[in-house]
Amino acid sequence: MMTHFIWLAGLAAAQSSQSILTLSGSIAQVTGADATPTLSLSDFEASTFETGTTYGLSASIGAPNATASKTTSSQNTLTVIAGGSGTTVGRNMTASTTITAQPTNTQPCNNYPEFCTRRYSNITEVCAHNSPFVRKNNAGSNQAYGVTQQLNDGVRMLQGQTHYVNGTLYYCHTSCDLLNAGSVESYFTEVAGWVENHPFDVVTILIGNADYEEKDVNGNPLVTSKNYVDPIEKSGLRQYIYQPPKTAMTLEDWPTLGELIVRGKRIIMFIDYNFDTDAVPYMLWEFYNMWETPYSPTDVNFPCTIGRPEGLSQNKSNSMMYMANHNLNVEVSIAEISLLIPNTVALETTNGVNGTGSLGLMSNSCTEDWGRPPNFLLVDYYNAGPFNGSVFEVAARANNVTYNQKCCGTASFATELPRPSATHFGLIITVAVSLMF
Repeated sequence: MMTHFIWLAGLAAAQSSQSILTLSGSIAQVTGADATPTLSLSDFEASTFETGTTYGLSASIGAPNATASKTTSSQNTLTVIAGGSGTTVGRNMTASTTITAQPTNTQPCNNYPEFCTRRYSNITEVCAHNSPFVRKNNAGSNQAYGVTQQLNDGVRMLQGQTHYVNGTLYYCHTSCDLLNAGSVESYFTEVAGWVENHPFDVVTILIGNADYEEKDVNGNPLVTSKNYVDPIEKSGLRQYIYQPPKTAMTLEDWPTLGELIVRGKRIIMFIDYNFDTDAVPYMLWEFYNMWETPYSPTDVNFPCTIGRPEGLSQNKSNSMMYMANHNLNVEVSIAEISLLIPNTVALETTNGVNGTGSLGLMSNSCTEDWGRPPNFLLVDYYNAGPFNGSVFEVAARANNVTYNQKCCGTASFATELPRPSATHFGLIITVAVSLMF
């Protein structure tokens, strides 16, 4: 059987719960060096696409080149997937049936069409440091808006510190007596709801296990990856989490955003300490997969050296993602607790695009030092800066795309798509087809 891999260029329907959308039908092939095929798939009478199920398919091909010809191949499997545009001659075909047209994508992935074809490891995203800690006039607060608004505005990495209290995991800053932002389950439930309604977005969750040094009565770690399984399952988050084929992924191992989106696995989850990938394989150890610049810095120079993990070799660090910690702090003492809190007075400079101590300068410096920009820009009060959306301007420049959206705290940056009806799907896909055995 021949398989046609279809380039996903514009998708106006929800993704299947299955890993791949597989359809059965016929497809017309255009020949000719300048042929640009357009395939329309419509009128699917089903509520979901399921692997191995046959749906009705009609295909029409238009060729702008008058010298191009059209042939039809029947009873093939059509697999809708975002991926490369290479061309290979398939079984029972001749070289003249190879299509070399380049696809043009119009569907944004994480807010930009250009990201659909990029590896997850080749994109710079804004990370909300201590995302759950939103409490006005509280020293432990790190953000002004809740997680739904953070995601609406374009934040795509969520980091937070958890504590285990009386058998329940909470998001707490240093101590739950200082700032308790609620249970991990309730936070995950809110994230899961947003992800469900935004089928073209990939979100990263980084868990800071603040109790990693605590032991149970038997001397074993009190909190490990296993403690998070229950809130993950109950919140509805589990169905969206991507489980990589390896526990330590290199830059080249990560799939593209388009591939993650088509598979419906749109959450990447890391934990900083006490990982257990044998018990929870989808919760990756952060420091097998990325390193960080110095954590909770008070140095306005924001060095791009390796802060965590210690002892990482140059060769290994070059093959991993990395996060730039850019949250300037001041040290204060509250109720005999010494902690670092955001230096809110300096936010206009810290979250700026240019100048000493700015996020933009750090991003540029890291790019020079490492030959590639940071994958994540961790910031406090992402909405603050010299202008509305300055941290997203920095990320856009690092990604070599144009930031043309406004922030923050009002309209959604990522468009929330309507859910399709149970009896009708409409797909209009501009494709480049690669025939493979």
